[in-house]
Amino acid sequence: MCVTAVESRPAGVALTPSPGGQRPFGARVKAFVALTKPRIIELLLITTVPVMFLAAQGVPDLWLVLTTTAGGYLSAGGANALNMYIDRDIDALMDRTSQRPLVTGMVSPRECLAFGISLAVISTVWFGLLVNWLSAALALGALLFYVVVYTMLLKRRTSQNIVWGGIAGCMPVLIGWSAVTNEVSWAAVILFAVIFFWTPPHYWPLSMKVKEDYARVGVPMLPVIASNRVVARQIVAYSWVMVAVSLLLTPLGYTGWFYTAVALLTGGFWLWEAHALLGRAKSGVTGTKLKEMRLFHWSITYVSLLFVAVAVDPFLR
Repeated sequence: MCVTAVESRPAGVALTPSPGGQRPFGARVKAFVALTKPRIIELLLITTVPVMFLAAQGVPDLWLVLTTTAGGYLSAGGANALNMYIDRDIDALMDRTSQRPLVTGMVSPRECLAFGISLAVISTVWFGLLVNWLSAALALGALLFYVVVYTMLLKRRTSQNIVWGGIAGCMPVLIGWSAVTNEVSWAAVILFAVIFFWTPPHYWPLSMKVKEDYARVGVPMLPVIASNRVVARQIVAYSWVMVAVSLLLTPLGYTGWFYTAVALLTGGFWLWEAHALLGRAKSGVTGTKLKEMRLFHWSITYVSLLFVAVAVDPFLR
């Protein structure tokens, strides 16, 4: 999720292809893969596969897992490519996105648009023919929500962009469940809600770190328009709701002691970190001493451990 620059240059100055307009084949392949944002898709798959284990109450059909994850990669990759196409103007001005393929010139805007649309079409047909049409509809809905609602309508207009835009990132939970059962149950809805309330306190610490980037391009992420204290309070509020929602699975009979123990331990540590961030913000700490990235990095570990517990729990009941 964090991009490391490989060349020192002013933000907004695009790299040019090699002499003569040639772009090496290997570099081009890497650039098209980069358009799909593989590291973000890793997180989406972490929430998809474990839900399939819970839906199957054991090991799901491995071919189904393969086709679902492949379709999920294609769909999310298409959404991410279209996101880069739409945001290419601000990506060129932000340090953290200055090495993206459209900014460097390794991929042209027309190629990126065609690539994104192609992946959207292929992934929808893939899901429909190899998984089921409910999963296909959910995947297409997630793609359209991310591209149209978040990227085109919300991102540059409201500080609540990541709150509502994060709905697209919740959809893999429903897709994984529907792939196994061809329906959506309350268990899937609860896990959907966990990711919904996880997304803002996951992303806002990163936004706090790079808020100058967002301010430069006029994207009103919450840390850009609000103080660190206000942002940290919002993080704590969402964190408490997230942990509370994560514990609903057990009393409703979907999970047992193992998942509950993991949810309590990981959720408790999350709340400790969130309140520690709020404490530092209230004290007026800024810069590296704010340590906002501690919560960002833990958020990835948290969701990984929680969903591993989702997958393991059916075998221990």
